[in-house]
Amino acid sequence: MPTTTALSSFESDEFTAQLERTLGKVYDGCADVGECLATAGRIEDGDYESWYDEWFATAESVEDTAREARERGHDVSAREAFLRATEYYRSAYFFRRHDLDDPDLHETWQRQRDCFRAAMEMADHTCESVDIPYEETVLESYFLAPDDSGAARPTVIGFPGYDSPVEESYAMLARAALTRGYNCLLFEGPGQGGMLYEKRLFFRPDYETVVTPVVDVAVGREAVDESRLALVGRSFGGYLAPRAATAEHRLAALAADPAIYDLGTLVLQLVPEELRAPVLEGDPDADAALDGQLEDPHALEFFGSRMAAHGLDSLGEYVRELQEYTYESEIGSINCPTFVADNESDRLAVQSHDLATRLTAPTEYTKFTDAEGAGGHCEGMGQSVFHQRLFDWLDATLDGTASP
Repeated sequence: MPTTTALSSFESDEFTAQLERTLGKVYDGCADVGECLATAGRIEDGDYESWYDEWFATAESVEDTAREARERGHDVSAREAFLRATEYYRSAYFFRRHDLDDPDLHETWQRQRDCFRAAMEMADHTCESVDIPYEETVLESYFLAPDDSGAARPTVIGFPGYDSPVEESYAMLARAALTRGYNCLLFEGPGQGGMLYEKRLFFRPDYETVVTPVVDVAVGREAVDESRLALVGRSFGGYLAPRAATAEHRLAALAADPAIYDLGTLVLQLVPEELRAPVLEGDPDADAALDGQLEDPHALEFFGSRMAAHGLDSLGEYVRELQEYTYESEIGSINCPTFVADNESDRLAVQSHDLATRLTAPTEYTKFTDAEGAGGHCEGMGQSVFHQRLFDWLDATLDGTASP
């Protein structure tokens, strides 16, 4: 659920939550408060077309500013503007993701990627595009380091969630890592960003098959201290990262925000009780009744975008598919120290405490609150609060000074 902010005039919870998502990136220079509020003030509450048009207009204007600054040799101003444009384009297409053939989705996603790469050309750290071999294709990734010394450093591996491009992980993880002297390897897996929009590769529950080739590339780099490798999963990554860690044992640390071990149980809570058993059995009438919910454009976008990321056309198929997304019987296979984030106002955090109590590896359980400004999904606008706790724990854990 979104946190309450006097800055938002939206009555729509989904619009408020997404505005706060963008405002949360101000701390790392990937958004501007004034630009965000000016954009929000032009948006017709609850209207997806208005949301797209106004965020696109802001993004395009800021991108123009970035290009002009670059042409005049103002690299810092250009870099900052390109980063803000990256986020505004991402926000623009957020409610356009249920149709993978939507030309607006493709244009806006590509423009956010182009703006990010333009910013990285002028970054105050290194950023290298890396292709990670994966089955018959490659995972596009970025390897970021504080400098080009090649010194072996602790490295965090990060990736997006259900609805993110990899570029969003710059503000959600990489920038905080770089300022603390860490490398960061960011990648997109099946079901995410370009892997979904361009290659039509869909999510899979056995995420260790995705993370293992990423770790292979990481440990092969001279600048990576392979004994200090951490995997960080946020949002849907709170399932994907721990699932990968049940089989990938070269990790020195794991973080899940929030921690999820059984997505099937969570999604069933969204199904009317009388339909749950017949939907799980694949009853056509139950599927048809469930798909009736998609007549609401807001339900279509929420569920449709997730169905698309799995390559599915039916809500019943989606519910059944998510029953495969569990590692409950394999929790004991996670053998690295683990940071488990909980949150009092994140509806997806309901399994965090339970997982923390089931883990046999050393576990740091942290619950974030509204009172400290870190309420909401993945700590909402309190990103610096999250990063402080995560990286203080990582510092101690990877340096061998963590409390037992």
